[in-house]
Amino acid sequence: MVWFRRLYDWVLHWAHTPYGTPALGVLSFAESSFFPVPPDPLLMALSLSAPRRAFLYATVASVCSVVGGLAGYAIGAWAWGQVGPLFFAYLGPMGFTSENFDLVQGKYEQNAFLAVFAAGFTPIPYKVFTVAAGVFSVSLGPFFIASVISRSARFFTVSGLIWLFGPAIKIFIDRYFNLLTVAFFLLLAGGFLVIKYLL
Repeated sequence: MVWFRRLYDWVLHWAHTPYGTPALGVLSFAESSFFPVPPDPLLMALSLSAPRRAFLYATVASVCSVVGGLAGYAIGAWAWGQVGPLFFAYLGPMGFTSENFDLVQGKYEQNAFLAVFAAGFTPIPYKVFTVAAGVFSVSLGPFFIASVISRSARFFTVSGLIWLFGPAIKIFIDRYFNLLTVAFFLLLAGGFLVIKYLL
């Protein structure tokens, strides 16, 4: 929890620099394939600092996240033989386990579009689905369309909530950060149960 808090604070500090928007783009890109902290906190901080630009920030996060998803797809398609063991060894808490990959493969065989959409919009780790899509040769068209719709819906929802409710959301996060961190990791695990039994 301590390291996650430090990582969270490091992500948020970019909101108070001139590089906030580029940092949001880089974070959104990286989170779609390997980085553990989602871009939502930085998106929220930037939107709070400049509410009139909230939907611009959502656009940056959406575009860069989808491009990052394509990068994750490329990792799975062309580099998994080399980097797969590293992902399983170091990113297991983020959902990269052989059991989850088997589960995702089954969902892709049933309905690839729905599986990608669910991962892109919910706390289910989207990064696992982007990389697995490349590993299992999911059709790029449905993958891309589902990513665009789900990622845009998620980030525009976040910015919309900030635009409506403002600083109260950030105060809530700061006050209950430890509890929310536990909930975050429970959602990662629970998300795969939802995928397993409901999709």
